[in-house]
Amino acid sequence: MRMSTKAQYAVRALVSLNLVSDGSPVSIKDISARENISLNYLEQLFVKLRRGEIVHSVRGPGGGYVLARPAADIRVDEIIDTVEETLVPVSCMEADGSCKCTTECATQSVWLGLGNQIRTFLASMTLEDLTSEGRSRLNC
Repeated sequence: MRMSTKAQYAVRALVSLNLVSDGSPVSIKDISARENISLNYLEQLFVKLRRGEIVHSVRGPGGGYVLARPAADIRVDEIIDTVEETLVPVSCMEADGSCKCTTECATQSVWLGLGNQIRTFLASMTLEDLTSEGRSRLNC
């Protein structure tokens, strides 16, 4: 299983935002340059993150984005859910999956268990956890 770039970029961008923000807005252009992520792609992600109440936008000169609540209150699984990424390990576990089984698949319990473990793991980490790790790497 591979996490999509949408999920990866959303998490990276929010860690970057939290690393450099001192409570004042951070330009999406700055995040784009720092993380080497397309500005257009980030703009699309931040629309979803704003709607999901993960970030707030600040207009005007010196505007940008700030976290909508403390980083310690933002879980990684929530970020991924907000950008509309699925956390299921196989496509047939999705509501619109392509599984052709007419009855319950013999391996379904494996995929359900794996999906639950992934969600539990991602729910156990916060944006603050990742930011702290990022700070420690910068101080090496």
